[in-house]
Amino acid sequence: MQFEVWAPQATRVTLHCDEATRALERDPERAGWWTGDAEAGDGTRYGFALDDGPVLPDPCSRRQPDGPDGLSAVVDHGRYAWRAAWSGRGLPGAVLYELHVGTFTREGTLDAAAERLGHLAELGVTHVELMPLCPFPGRHGWGYEGVSLWAVHEPYGGPEALKRFVDRAHELGLGVVLDVVHNHLGPSGNHLPAFGPYFTETHHTPWGAAVNLDAPGSDEVRAYLIGSALAWLRDYRLDGLRLDAVHALRDTRATHFLEELSAAVDALGADVGRPLFLIAESDLGDPRVITPRAEHGLGVHAQWNDDFHHALHTALTGESQGYYEDFARAPFAALTKTLTGGFFHDGTYSTFRGRRHGRPLDRTRVSAHRLLGYAQTHDQVGNRAQGDRLSASLSPGLLACAAAVVLTAPFTPMLFMGEEWAAGTPWQFFTDHTDPELAEAVRRGRRREFAAHGWAEEDVPDPQDPATRERSCLDWSEPVRDPHARVLAWYRKLIALRRDEPDLSDPDLEDVKVAHDEDAGWLAFRRGDVRVAVNLAKETARIPLGIRHARVLAAWEPVGPPDEEGVLSLPGESCVVLTQA
Repeated sequence: MQFEVWAPQATRVTLHCDEATRALERDPERAGWWTGDAEAGDGTRYGFALDDGPVLPDPCSRRQPDGPDGLSAVVDHGRYAWRAAWSGRGLPGAVLYELHVGTFTREGTLDAAAERLGHLAELGVTHVELMPLCPFPGRHGWGYEGVSLWAVHEPYGGPEALKRFVDRAHELGLGVVLDVVHNHLGPSGNHLPAFGPYFTETHHTPWGAAVNLDAPGSDEVRAYLIGSALAWLRDYRLDGLRLDAVHALRDTRATHFLEELSAAVDALGADVGRPLFLIAESDLGDPRVITPRAEHGLGVHAQWNDDFHHALHTALTGESQGYYEDFARAPFAALTKTLTGGFFHDGTYSTFRGRRHGRPLDRTRVSAHRLLGYAQTHDQVGNRAQGDRLSASLSPGLLACAAAVVLTAPFTPMLFMGEEWAAGTPWQFFTDHTDPELAEAVRRGRRREFAAHGWAEEDVPDPQDPATRERSCLDWSEPVRDPHARVLAWYRKLIALRRDEPDLSDPDLEDVKVAHDEDAGWLAFRRGDVRVAVNLAKETARIPLGIRHARVLAAWEPVGPPDEEGVLSLPGESCVVLTQA
């Protein structure tokens, strides 16, 4: 088979394949590339030595059996016999479920996670969003320190296990989305700088030198990242990708990397005959990210909407620290603004940033399904000092209210694993760094970060302690016990309503009408003929819905229809979904 590698600064490249070595030759058609043939098949170990340096794994390695620093292994994707006939499942109308393989089950493998997919099918979600799977040092971690952007973390089961997982998901009618990290790699196990200018000092990010998207050599770096993205979608039959922190993709070229990537993904979708999509994590507040390329946008198909989360979180909890400050001043007004306009910061002053931030969405042109709405995510839970979920501090009634808002809002809903049954387990920040100095630096940095906010060192879990990961694993005995079982039934009911009531899947932001009373603690909104009301206060609220005849579709507590004046009496910490009779 043919081996190739981009190493523009090398004067000599040697392929080490099993026990044999072979000098590669410069490719006359592609500057900086080296190629050569060698006997190899599925599972063959190999690596490249540049000049007199050590043998390194392939930057495009499809498998790292011994971790990021070991030799690469050949993967023959044609060997896997796919079972499911799958025509794809697009983003409009979707309900996503974010899942971390290492804590979804105690076993922490893709095969163990696949055995639980029946639960998600019964829940009614449409897509599983997997947190990053690329190899990283150690066994357990969040996955955002990954390297080898074409490979699957071996402790999770490697490439074959991911195919089995996707196959099982598709058999159950579930699409699969993968979180990919293009904005940084490593740092441990990142050998890309030895091969070429994959990073540039022209820009800097929180992780150091930026990935090279616009400096000399960036053509090949962009092709590397796009090739990796397409490989996930093609070789593993994934349905979409979540792009981590796109605001850290520093690119000054006339055609932005995201635009180039979205065009490539759309072309692949047309080629394979199934819908493929990209979801960005973006802190830019810029509608151009999710505006189609034909309308001079970047063409990403959707993005996470943290503004909606922050407004909902402050309304539920009253928290006002950090980036919650602006939302906490009038959380129900903030929630109203995001439900009708998408972004809260749309050119307004952001106290957290110390400047104005964002830009308004054009509600006539941007479909609300392009924004993901959620009450919890891995970031919003795991980046808290103790990784506490909403269920650690809120009553089941308030959790039901959060679910009602998320699952009946105009956005594409997303849940974080265990949220659907009010999981009692935390989800904490954990690592398994094999470099002692890096491990200690992460431990100190985590504790220093929260010490600045008044946390005692002993109250911040040690990321390197195996018990931190173990505490974060879901307890699968919970869903059959109350109050977990009641919350789970409520999520199932709401997801079914979203599927069965066309008004709830209408992505027109202009058609959303909201009323609220900040002091009384209630909010109500209209989606066509459907009304949703939530009362976050402890006392019964009288909510003027403006309709006298309504049928209750779902209620957390028993509630009657509005009175003759169109006023609904809603018990405290409760919610209801009605339709005009």
